[in-house]
Amino acid sequence: MAFKAEYIWIDGTEPTAKLRSKTKILADGARPPVWGFDGSSTNQAEGHSSDCVLKPVAVYADPIRGDDDVLVLCEVFNPDDTPHPSNTRAALRPVAERHAPQEALFGIEQEYTFFKDGYPLGFPAGGFPAPQGGYYCGVGADEIFGRDVVEAHLSNCLAAGLSLSGINAEVMPGQWEFQVGPLSPLDVADQLWVARWLLYRTAEDFGVSATLDPKPVKGDWNGAGAHTNFSTKAMREGYDAIITACEALGHGDKPAEHIRQYGSGVEHRLTGLHETAHFSEFSYGVSDRGASVRIPFQVEIDKKGYIEDRRPNANVDPYVVTRLMVDTCCSALADASLV
Repeated sequence: MAFKAEYIWIDGTEPTAKLRSKTKILADGARPPVWGFDGSSTNQAEGHSSDCVLKPVAVYADPIRGDDDVLVLCEVFNPDDTPHPSNTRAALRPVAERHAPQEALFGIEQEYTFFKDGYPLGFPAGGFPAPQGGYYCGVGADEIFGRDVVEAHLSNCLAAGLSLSGINAEVMPGQWEFQVGPLSPLDVADQLWVARWLLYRTAEDFGVSATLDPKPVKGDWNGAGAHTNFSTKAMREGYDAIITACEALGHGDKPAEHIRQYGSGVEHRLTGLHETAHFSEFSYGVSDRGASVRIPFQVEIDKKGYIEDRRPNANVDPYVVTRLMVDTCCSALADASLV
């Protein structure tokens, strides 16, 4: 007997990386081995030295093919066994390990938009639908578009063993969100990449495409983000740690450092309108969706919990955002002896 292993990796396309995958047939009981690919076709190598290496880091059930087939998430390495420059997971690994005693957890809210024939689902060709508002968490064929794809994607993610915690329709027609977590930094980033792959692959079967463009429609429409919810053990136990984490994210050059790495086109989404803070400013507040970082109202009541960084784009690299938040917040909490 044999089974199919779909090897998935992140390529070197700039400014926003793309997912790639290919299939390997393995003998029954075999573990997915290291494999190679042509990096000159994925913006990861030159033609005269094109070999790149795929190292499996996580294996999930394949809900598309079923049976014993699997999805194999990989890191990309050079032939000399050094991490490829596009391998952002390699940079997260030591940061997550260094701060592991603080037990950081993440929940990432992935927004995305369905397109067909050049228009978002629900947009009339060459025109615009009614203004945003009624579509958010809506119901009915006059306000909701693409639910069949969304339900299929949700089922596929759960069948793969991913830790999704919910879905909802967003404020623009054809725009949706799913949430991954709460999970550790590496796990949440791994699972978000696989959930993205499953989103694209599931949408294929319905003849639509999904985009993580942070501003899929210009004008008076919300953009698409990846709001990142974060906590440590100390934050889940006390409010001083909550404030320390917020202050750390706004300290010195940290806001600019994070914004630069929170996804391509962030300036088009973080305009200070449409439930965003301006990308050039930093703020935090309770229940404030116009702040850079929101403290949920229940967290203030309970005096413990988590924070939501609202700045990351839908197209953010989850390995990068988790690394930045762990490094910034956990370092500050350690300095304040809040661990």
